[in-house]
Amino acid sequence: MIVGRNSSQITQFVLLGFSDFPRITAVLFFIFLLIYITSLTWNLSLLVLIRMDSHLHTPMYFFLSNLSFIDLCYVSSTVPKMLYNFFREQKTISFSGCAAQFFFFVGMGLTECLLLTAMACDRSAAISRPLLYTTIMSPGVCMRMVAGAYVGGFLSSLVQASSLFSLNFCGPNVINHFFCDLPPILALSCSDTFLSQVMNCLVVSAVGGTSCLILLISYSHIVSAVLKICSVEGRWKAFNTCASHLTVVTLLFGTALFMYLRPSSSYSLSRDKVVSVCYSLVIPMLNPLIYSLRNKEIKDALWKLMEKKVFS
Repeated sequence: MIVGRNSSQITQFVLLGFSDFPRITAVLFFIFLLIYITSLTWNLSLLVLIRMDSHLHTPMYFFLSNLSFIDLCYVSSTVPKMLYNFFREQKTISFSGCAAQFFFFVGMGLTECLLLTAMACDRSAAISRPLLYTTIMSPGVCMRMVAGAYVGGFLSSLVQASSLFSLNFCGPNVINHFFCDLPPILALSCSDTFLSQVMNCLVVSAVGGTSCLILLISYSHIVSAVLKICSVEGRWKAFNTCASHLTVVTLLFGTALFMYLRPSSSYSLSRDKVVSVCYSLVIPMLNPLIYSLRNKEIKDALWKLMEKKVFS
């Protein structure tokens, strides 16, 4: 502890994790380990598959490969530390380590929101303007959209992390969570958190609001274009290209808005811990599966790769 004027400044936090379930600690550890390994395997496999198959070198799969990379980093920013702490008596994390974990976790999460928005624009261009699609979504435009997602996500995360970790923390230092997330850290501050909560709300509203607006505009164009298609088969094919994206958007935005756009009085740390498992572990694992199961091109590419391995 560092002695200040009237109080002591915390230099480390204790992550309680799932220590309130001592009887099933081993079971939880193996479940989360399995989810983590599955998430790494599926996302890395999709990333390699898109890289290796030239037929998948299109804007949609360029965005999808970046989504897999983000999910790899997103899940790895919290889960290894959580698994490491499961059987440790001292489940500590330094103040700077907590700030870094929060920065990267939130940065990857916001980047994923912005990338999903870019993917909606891509689907809108592909369905509503198919003849101009390659011109609209040129490699340069795709690169700038992905770069903008990273810059926007991590700048927003920097604002949130700066406002949160500039607060005073003079004890207790026990975080009732398995990683450094906003609600449980705010609960530990011994200074006025109003400004930090306002800043968080503004950042989430700006990123989430902008993303939702662009998503609505993109899908209004998609619906308008689909309704102009005469055949039922054509409409179903056009809709099917967006179904996976809509599923992923609903899962991510639904849980994120529930977690970060609520008044602090409605926080329930035990309940929110369960919700956090959903968006920090389960969603990154499901994303590649959702895109792969409904995508014929990915299944064909995977089948060709398996055939090459078998015959070689």
